[in-house]
Amino acid sequence: MRILSALGYPEAELSLLFVDDEAMREINLEYRNVDKSTNVLAFAMHEGEFSEINPDLLGDVVISTETALKEAREWEMNPDIRITQLMVHGILHLVGFDHEKGPDAEAEMEKKSTELVRMLENNDQLAGWLDP
Repeated sequence: MRILSALGYPEAELSLLFVDDEAMREINLEYRNVDKSTNVLAFAMHEGEFSEINPDLLGDVVISTETALKEAREWEMNPDIRITQLMVHGILHLVGFDHEKGPDAEAEMEKKSTELVRMLENNDQLAGWLDP
């Protein structure tokens, strides 16, 4: 996968799961105690009790395609690009980026996200995450 190679993880593995809003709400409730859907969740395997079992296994990215399609319509953008943005965002979380750690971390993550989305979509006009 080009993203993983660009991030320095050419041998890494991850799973992508595409769900509807109801399934995303259930996952969000079970694992984060948040009773609502969201667009993307990331579950890193390099954290927690079993993090050393397989260092090449990064974790899971879960994307609500239902929410992604709503956002794409709202922002008048191609749904495939929105899904690419969400996938990149989730993968960045798996490798340690965290926009919730403050403005500098958010800016760093957005910069890397934009770089990767533009690489994947071959379009220098696209934004990574914050600015559709």
